[in-house]
Amino acid sequence: MLRAETSDSTLRLVDSHCHLDVAQFDGDRVAVLERAQAAGVGLIVNPGIDLVHCRQAIALAEQQAAVYVAVGIHPNSSEDCSTRTIDELRTLAQHPKVVAIGEIGLDYYWDKVDPKEQAYAFRLQLDLAAELGLPVIIHNRDATDDMVTMLAEWVAGVRCGMSPLAARPFWGVLHAFGGDLALAQRAYEWNFVLGLGGAITFRNAQRLQEVVAQIALDRLMLETDAPYLTPHPYRGQRNEPAYIPLICAQVAQLRGIAPSAVAQATSAVAYRFFGLENPFVATHEQHYSAVRDE
Repeated sequence: MLRAETSDSTLRLVDSHCHLDVAQFDGDRVAVLERAQAAGVGLIVNPGIDLVHCRQAIALAEQQAAVYVAVGIHPNSSEDCSTRTIDELRTLAQHPKVVAIGEIGLDYYWDKVDPKEQAYAFRLQLDLAAELGLPVIIHNRDATDDMVTMLAEWVAGVRCGMSPLAARPFWGVLHAFGGDLALAQRAYEWNFVLGLGGAITFRNAQRLQEVVAQIALDRLMLETDAPYLTPHPYRGQRNEPAYIPLICAQVAQLRGIAPSAVAQATSAVAYRFFGLENPFVATHEQHYSAVRDE
């Protein structure tokens, strides 16, 4: 396993989804990383949205020990996705700091790319993940029914085939989860986890907050999706990894437990998900045993 950078802050946190390579961080990227470390964020995973951003993310990860990368084509960038694109992703995925395939999926909200083209790119990238044995980071906006159908078919193929992914504890994450308990349960059945971000702090997110109070803590990761989806009370400003403690605190409040318990559980899930050595617990098995006994 690879070892990720750690921090001396009280809370040990992971930002499992953050776009640090984008232009919004060009003016103060190093300062953003320093604030993240001061906030206890010891691991940041930067998903790509197209080939250019994948390369930028890898270049950043080569300079910053705390940063790891997922490579993939976002549905809103998938118009010209081809087998040649997949070949380039396959090559990029050989980099030692690439830990997942993503951000991939379906987006019917923005209507930028025809759904058939999105589905084609999505299917190619799911197959690539199965081939390489890397978990997937799933984007879904207003496309839940089609997303569920495609993922269910893919999961069935992984289970019946010879994919190295079958040996991993988790096969994917539903990024920026905003679904109901039924969708959460489907995700668990697929060996998926859920990614929660700033939306759970929004004052108009009562339905999502009710769901968060009930989902499995040992199938949960925290994320910012920075620079987007900034949590309250900074909503409307640029998001950044240093705001992960706000998301952690909201999950803790909704569940009636200490933020340290949320941090420990969600960080353990993230390190397992990305195949990185967790520097904060002796073994994952001991941690999950403790969670079950609570």
